[in-house]
Amino acid sequence: MKPIVQISLDLTNIDEALETAALAMRAGVDWLEAGTPLILAEGLHGVRKLREAFPGVPIVADLKTMDGGYLEAEMMAKAGATHVVVMARAHAETIKCVVKAGRDFGVKVMGDNMICPDMIQGAKFLEDLGCDYVIHHIGYDERRGIAAAGHRMPSPLDQLREVVSAVDIPVQAVGGLSLEQAIQCPQYGAPLVVLGAPLTIDADSFKTADGNLENSLRMICQAIHAQETVVPQKA
Repeated sequence: MKPIVQISLDLTNIDEALETAALAMRAGVDWLEAGTPLILAEGLHGVRKLREAFPGVPIVADLKTMDGGYLEAEMMAKAGATHVVVMARAHAETIKCVVKAGRDFGVKVMGDNMICPDMIQGAKFLEDLGCDYVIHHIGYDERRGIAAAGHRMPSPLDQLREVVSAVDIPVQAVGGLSLEQAIQCPQYGAPLVVLGAPLTIDADSFKTADGNLENSLRMICQAIHAQETVVPQKA
């Protein structure tokens, strides 16, 4: 699978999200994500606005579904989402319901293994229940809390190769990655690269002389798209 660049619109205002999405699409981003903050702030309205503004562009609705799986997926599909997110820590029946809704309404299901005691088994569990993608995810509060306690902050890169080799569906790594690390994800076998928005261009090699965010993002997209996904040996 060729690398795909997804921008996470973790914003709380639809106008700002639309402006950022337009910049991202001009720069070469492939997928738009209605991040959880945007969904909390704008709900279905936000997804509909993204769909109206960007027809034909894949839109991920980061629902983090834990219950009521069929209805949540159905609602987002009808609003224009092409991908929905369900959590591995949800009941198996909830995951099955999201997968069924995905089949019924033509949307792909991304399963998120955040907080799984065994992240590799969590990824396998999601694949076995019919998810189309795995999101290998270290949560925001988890990372910050561990670091605040004086310990090394965990990274999704720690087990990314093992997760990729354990499943046959595409994997995405999320959670505290620097731009340099995100760009490296295809080398770990994870072709779905997520960039956060609002973006912080913190990689010297991707800073432009004029501080132009769009030009910087274009350079990042080019660096990701130029790669081949490295497929690791299966576990």
